[in-house]
Amino acid sequence: MTKRLRKIVILLVVLVVLCVATVLVSFYNEKQEQIQNSNEIILSISTDSVSSVSWEVDDTALGFTLNSETGSWLYDDDSGFPTSTSEIENLLSIFEEYEADFIIEEVDDYSQYGLDDPVMTINITLDDETSYEITLGNFSTLDSERYVSIGDGNVYLAVVDPYDTYDVELSDMIEDDTIGSFSEAVELTFTGVENYSIYFEADSTNTYCSDDTYFVSDSDLPLDTDNIETYLGYIRNTGLSDYVTYNASEDELELYGMNNPVLTITVDYPVTETDDDGEEVTTTETLTLTIGVNQDELAEAQEELEDSEDEDAEVDISSLSLYVRVNDSQIIYELATNRYNYLIACSYDDFRHAEVLTADYSSIYQLDFTIEDVTYTIYSELSDPDDEESDRVYYYYYDGEVIDADSLAEDDDISNYRVEVDIDDIESAIDAVTAESYTGEEADGKLEVSLTAYLDNENYPEVTVELYRYDGTYCLAVINGEPTSLVTRSSVVDLIETINSIVL
Repeated sequence: MTKRLRKIVILLVVLVVLCVATVLVSFYNEKQEQIQNSNEIILSISTDSVSSVSWEVDDTALGFTLNSETGSWLYDDDSGFPTSTSEIENLLSIFEEYEADFIIEEVDDYSQYGLDDPVMTINITLDDETSYEITLGNFSTLDSERYVSIGDGNVYLAVVDPYDTYDVELSDMIEDDTIGSFSEAVELTFTGVENYSIYFEADSTNTYCSDDTYFVSDSDLPLDTDNIETYLGYIRNTGLSDYVTYNASEDELELYGMNNPVLTITVDYPVTETDDDGEEVTTTETLTLTIGVNQDELAEAQEELEDSEDEDAEVDISSLSLYVRVNDSQIIYELATNRYNYLIACSYDDFRHAEVLTADYSSIYQLDFTIEDVTYTIYSELSDPDDEESDRVYYYYYDGEVIDADSLAEDDDISNYRVEVDIDDIESAIDAVTAESYTGEEADGKLEVSLTAYLDNENYPEVTVELYRYDGTYCLAVINGEPTSLVTRSSVVDLIETINSIVL
């Protein structure tokens, strides 16, 4: 082949390559032109017009149909399932104004978008029998959006990814029972491991602490309001999420201990609403929580105890499977161990005051402390005698004993012996003396210190707290002559040192 001929062949090859490249670029540009910005609503489905919805993802297939007569949604595989209307509406709301960022038209190969084998398929049927099939393909990491097909021959990059919303289990679709948002109770009743009631009464004459609003029904003993309010919080947060059955049979009620509950809690609580006339009306509603334990597990645990040599051992209920039921619901929920422990702690000792003195310091006009047979007195008076709401001024008359004004010389003034006292230090020291445990055991040790608080309270003019040595660690607290609790001896020593630092 001549040199000239080789040059011609090379030029022809280059020309062919350029032509092919031109065709490919032209084809690529043509395909590129089919991907367009959209920013338009591609679906507008009114939730109220939907009669059924179903979806498939992985191995899960769920479907629900609207009962047009009752307006409730029915699970296709079991009409007895309590379907949550709000959950269905949440699923459907995505497609009320469904927007796409990009549209890919005239799609020939759906596989490149993952739509030949979609990760999820959603079917929606309307009242007029119009139906939609929405398929979800790959997730574009570049655009952070999902490829979606709605059956019109196009592929869309959707603004909202339905996958996360529809990737649910049947348990997520249940209409869980509800517990009221009450912050106080009219009455609390316990049956089972505890058997008594608590009532609410504001401004009660059964206590010298103005904060006390809850009392034991049979004895009128005051309870710590903070403890009751904390317990009501435990009730509100019982945790109704994991159910073991949504339509309990009689056999299941028996198995889960609902017929022989460990504890039943009944809460009567106030509900205030506004009537048609704009007036507030308060009524009382009732909530009942029934706590049960797996009866098969309980029987097995009891058999194991009978075979053991420990006669005092008891079954640890908290280690078994626990359940809770709301009112007469057919749904039985699992009850977490920590929530069970909170709810089961409902004895009088769990709710009573831990402090040995619960009086309001604003109502105390005199405090007597007796240490080593010597009594020291702290007085108080209103900073403004004409204003009952004014602060109190606390003071002590020094000289080692109570001063009798009548015994002073004519030219002497009792105010010369008066020293103002910072009550905060005394209050903190008294408040630190709290129950470690409760007991009715009689005192037989040495009296370490006693205090008597004189109150502006016609029902409780005075309260006396005596603290006796119990052992090296504890002292026994006796309140108004009744042994009540063991307190740490270190807190009693701190109280004594606080008083001594003021009066000595």
